[in-house]
Amino acid sequence: MIAVWFSCGAASAAALKLTIERYGVDQVRAVNNPIEEEDKDNKRFMRDVSDWCGIEIESARSSRYPTQSCIDVWNDRKAMSFIHGAPCTKHLKKDARYEWERANKPDWHVLGFTVDERSRHEGFIRSERENVLPVLIDAGMTKSDCAMMIRRAGLVLPNLYAMGYPNANCIGCVKATSPTYWNLVRRTHPEQFKERAEQSRSLNVRLVRYRGKRIFLDELPADAKGYKLKSMPECGLFCEEK
Repeated sequence: MIAVWFSCGAASAAALKLTIERYGVDQVRAVNNPIEEEDKDNKRFMRDVSDWCGIEIESARSSRYPTQSCIDVWNDRKAMSFIHGAPCTKHLKKDARYEWERANKPDWHVLGFTVDERSRHEGFIRSERENVLPVLIDAGMTKSDCAMMIRRAGLVLPNLYAMGYPNANCIGCVKATSPTYWNLVRRTHPEQFKERAEQSRSLNVRLVRYRGKRIFLDELPADAKGYKLKSMPECGLFCEEK
């Protein structure tokens, strides 16, 4: 049995389609970790991908945080991001996956690592699991190729892509430190920006890096810019600080 971990992004959608085409739908389980802070249009995209691939996409949820809310994790852990990653990914993605694995015992895993993320794939098999099928890497597909594949199939990518985000992660992803990113959140989702600013203050977390030092979100000038937004990894099972 092959578990394909679908994160509502273009790459994991393409990986699911290619895996089914290569191995057959009867060999595949499509699994998603639902997150409360994701854009609601992600659910629409998940339904579209489910229909496109002809497979039900099931949920892997955390028993410790049944709300599947990043905000609840941050409040409980008294932190929003650590040196080696974000606690929301650990509890709502990784730990939920481990629970699902123990119950379902997959033989193989497929993640949305593209050919331009080969080093992340190699890091995952070193630190997490060796039984990973590099479906997109074997196909030589980049993130742009995945997005093109989705569009050619007549599917509409999640709203966040059209708004300028490089992925369909949670709105106000705490792994991001770029002024460019956080001011995009401020423009497109002012309520979420306000929530992150207030919670980061209460937890004494400086989420953004500006002019060489970490500052609070409410200290960030509205016109501040950093480098062009890079494509952060889809927030699946491998969390890196950016």
